[in-house]
Amino acid sequence: MGRTSNARGKILSVAQSLIELRGYSALGVAEICKTAGVPKGSFYYFFDSKEALGLAVIDEHWVDQQRMWTRILNSDEEPLQRLRRLFEETEAGQRAGRQSCGTVSGCLFGNLSLEMSNHTEAIRTRLQEIFDAQVELVDSVIAEALERKEVTATNTREAARAVVAQLEGQVLFAKLYNNPQRLSALWPNCLALLGARAPHEVGAGV
Repeated sequence: MGRTSNARGKILSVAQSLIELRGYSALGVAEICKTAGVPKGSFYYFFDSKEALGLAVIDEHWVDQQRMWTRILNSDEEPLQRLRRLFEETEAGQRAGRQSCGTVSGCLFGNLSLEMSNHTEAIRTRLQEIFDAQVELVDSVIAEALERKEVTATNTREAARAVVAQLEGQVLFAKLYNNPQRLSALWPNCLALLGARAPHEVGAGV
């Protein structure tokens, strides 16, 4: 039982790494199994298809990311400071990835959205659900900031979509230019998007 469980974990880990480096379409089941060091039979024991594996990789990654976003955005810090923390940890993660493998991997969800959204309906639907969940988390923070009169954006849901879209776009640029410093623009751009009442004061501490 231990070996069986370990095989699934190896397949998921290898698949995510390869997808981040080369994309989903370029990968084959044989290569994934070879890199993971597991027989092909083990793959089909756990996954009905390559698409099923892709969905599992997405879900595994979202578990980790959702935990991080929830920890930051539901913290006791002031609302806009929570968004700033989210940007800072996102940038730190991309910097760490570049240091370990030499390239900025970008966002798994954004990468797959660009590559797969017109080809695999199940993956597209799952990615939509994840981005909607991200928007909902950000929306609640912006709504709180609006109540405190820290922002002027009154349509908090659309403002949240703009913030998430900006985050995805800057991560895409960081990947394209292989430069995580591109993410340093997230905070000032967010303040502009939200119409922060006093951008030079918001988050001026720590």
